[in-house]
Order: sequence, then C-alpha cells, then structure tokens
Amino acid sequence: MQKQYYKEAVSADIFSYITKASTQLQLQSYVIGGFVRDYFLGRGDAKDIDIVTIGSGIELAQKVAELLPNKPKVQVFKTYGTAMLRYKEVEIEFVGARKESYSEDSRNPEVEEGTLQDDQNRRDFTINALALSLNKADFGALLDPFNGIEDLKNNIIKTPLNPDITYSDDPLRMLRAIRFASQLNFVITDDSLKSIAKNADRLSIITKERIVVELNKIIASLKPSVGFLLLEKTGLLAKILPELTALKGVDEVEGQKHKDNFYHTLEVVDNISNHTNDVWLRWAALLHDIGKAPTKKFHKKQGWTFHSHEFVGAKMVYKLFKRLKLPLNNKMKFVQKLVLLSSRPIVLATNVTDAAVRRLVFDAGDDIDALMTLCEADITTKNLKKFKRYHQNFKEVREKIKEVEERDKVRNFQPPISGELIMKIFNLKPCREIGQLKEAIKEAILDGKIPNEYDASYQFMLEKGKQLGLIVK
Repeated sequence: MQKQYYKEAVSADIFSYITKASTQLQLQSYVIGGFVRDYFLGRGDAKDIDIVTIGSGIELAQKVAELLPNKPKVQVFKTYGTAMLRYKEVEIEFVGARKESYSEDSRNPEVEEGTLQDDQNRRDFTINALALSLNKADFGALLDPFNGIEDLKNNIIKTPLNPDITYSDDPLRMLRAIRFASQLNFVITDDSLKSIAKNADRLSIITKERIVVELNKIIASLKPSVGFLLLEKTGLLAKILPELTALKGVDEVEGQKHKDNFYHTLEVVDNISNHTNDVWLRWAALLHDIGKAPTKKFHKKQGWTFHSHEFVGAKMVYKLFKRLKLPLNNKMKFVQKLVLLSSRPIVLATNVTDAAVRRLVFDAGDDIDALMTLCEADITTKNLKKFKRYHQNFKEVREKIKEVEERDKVRNFQPPISGELIMKIFNLKPCREIGQLKEAIKEAILDGKIPNEYDASYQFMLEKGKQLGLIVK
C-alpha cells in the first residue's frame, strides 16, 4: 500500500531536533498516540507528545536535550525505561519500542525490547496506535497497521488486538475507552463493550487514584451522561460509585411511582455542564440526590418520600470521597455543602421571604451562585409550563438574594458583637451564656428582628443578657 505523508503535522521545530538526534544515534523514531490522533481530529495545540524509538528512549531524550537551544533538564524513569523533557510548554516523553506481557494481578507489565509493530500492538485503541515517521527517509509518513484513520472517520473506538486481551492485560483501558467515547462522542464497538462487561471485575487491580483521573475526565466532558450510561451498562459504575446505581429503577406501590433518580441525576449533570466547567460543581450535581436511595419510603397518604435525603447525602459524600481517595479538603466540603443545601432554594422559590433568603445566603456564603446554578440544573421536567414557571421562580430568588445582600450584608457575616465584648460588659469568664448571646444576636439579624449593625446588636445583647439573669458590669 502506498505511503501517505503528513509533513505538516510534524512541522514544529521540536520534530526536526528529534530527527537530527535520531540520525546521530542511528535510531528509527516516530511520534505516536494522542498527538497523531488529535492532529487528525483537528483538536487544538498538543500539551504532550509521545515519541517511540527503536532503541533507547532515554538515550534519545538526552541527545535531543543536548541539541535544543535551552538545554532542558531530562527526567529519567529507569523503572519504565522512559524519559521526559519540556520544550515550549510541551511535555515530550520518549520510550523505546517494546513488547509487554502481563501477570494476572497487576497492570504493570514485564517489558522487553521490540519493533514498532510490537509497540503499536500494545496500544489501547486503533486510534491511539497511529504513528508518523520522524526518519529522514520517509519523514511524515503515516504508519497505520490497524486502520485507525478509518475508525477516526467513523467515530469508532476499538482495540488493536482481541479486546479480552487488551482489557484483561490493563483494565484501566476499560475506563479509557468510555472516557474517549464521552470526550469525543465516539461509539465503542459491540465486542469491546461486551468485553468490558466481561472483564469488569478486573477493575479491582487498578488504584483509586488512576480510576479518579479517568472519572474526572468523563465528568469534565461535554456531555458526561454519555460516559456514565456506558459505565452503568458495562457494570463498572456499580464497582466505582454504587451510591449512584442504587438510585436506578422505579418502584410502584398502590399505583404510585417515583421518578428514576439515576437518569434524573444524569440529566442534571448534563444541564449543569452547559453552564460550568467547574469539575467540583459537576460532582455536586452528580451526587446531589445520593441520599434518596437510603431514605426512600412509601406512605399511604404522602406517597413516596425522601425525608432528610440532603443531610444523609452530605454525610455520604465524605465516605465516598474518602473511599475513592478524592481530596478531603475544601473541594469535598464544597460538594458536601451543595448537596446539603440542594433543596433549600427549591422550597424557597414557592415563598420568597427576606428571612429565608438571609438564612440561605448566610449558610451558602460565597457558594450561593453555584448553589443556584445547581438548583436551576435540577429542573428536568418535560412540561414546558412547569419548566418556565420554575425558572421564573428561581430568577425571582436570585433577584431577592441580590437585594437582601446589598441591604443586610449577611454573606459570611460575623455578628457585630464579639465574645470578648460580651465577657467585658457582663464581667464573665468563658461560659455557656456567651455562646447563647452570640447565637441569639445572629438569629435576630437573620430573622430581620434587628439590622446587621453594632448599635442595634448592642441593645439587643443588653436585653437578652437581662433575660438570662446577667448583670452589666
């Protein structure tokens, strides 16, 4: 078959340095994988480039660094036989072509030197096995042994070899297949999907950290539901996020049903993805209803209820983040807070009072806008009149929030009266009454009984102190 050349794809100056270094070392070198795939997809500037050479990737990296004008530092990973350097904000990784063989209980392979064909065989998908020559004799020539170009044109994800071998060898590839389907809006072949379902148990040998990397990329994709539906269909979601699959299904008692909270959740995540790239706000959307499975009950008069599901769900967020080794810092607290408060604006929308708005703003703090965005995304009704009415209600809530904030300044506020002042006025040592007074002042401000000002708070403190039997010094 006649070779096709894509010299424009490798016209950046870094490739000429790699060609020069390869020639001096008498090595055959190729750019392979994501860079080539994304070139044919027309997907922007590359952030990283993978170079495979028939020989030592470490030696090639060191020679390239020697030739580059800025003489970048080479990071060597001897265990993996790879090396990496940075040039013009791009990470370039070098590896020698290799064969791989895997053991049953590890995704870390035994490695031996191999040919370019061996290296392409070990790639996860045909679209990632594409390579372009960086050799003088056929610079820019495409090497496509598995017809990956056709798969790119037809939006197909398939493995170069038997999918059972590809997925069993490295089960992370199952998540990568679904991630690429979600990111690129590609279709995974039927035999690949069946193989993922068949090998789902192999996911147990993958570290939580690597699973989360792929999960975050699925959540960050244009339409996350594509990935989550595939995760559910193949049985992977039940192994990673059983809290989500527990929401699946509709129960019926005495003719009364509830909505399928799993599919509703995916709609909410897609909705919010139209408004934000914030992965943690998307996580909040994904988890906002997880408390509904453990709190679901049927009452003859009320029908299906999910009482306190927000409170239960917020507690579940911590356990889930800990299990998956997600960050337990302010990012987890942000997700927790939004899950806990997720129903408050919905209830508020039916009766927008100043006091309720003040409390919402106080509790949400700087995350009030994110909370409102989540609640707006939570509207998934297909009834056009209801949809418009709910959005109009939330618009009124947003306007009221703005009005109350400007007037009462309660976001993240601290009561104007400090504990130290209370101790001084009433000649107190640390005691329960100080906390009671501070709480009473805060509640009075939030209820609108007194303005958020020092003088009003001071007078209120004196009156409340008198009721508690305290004497001014």
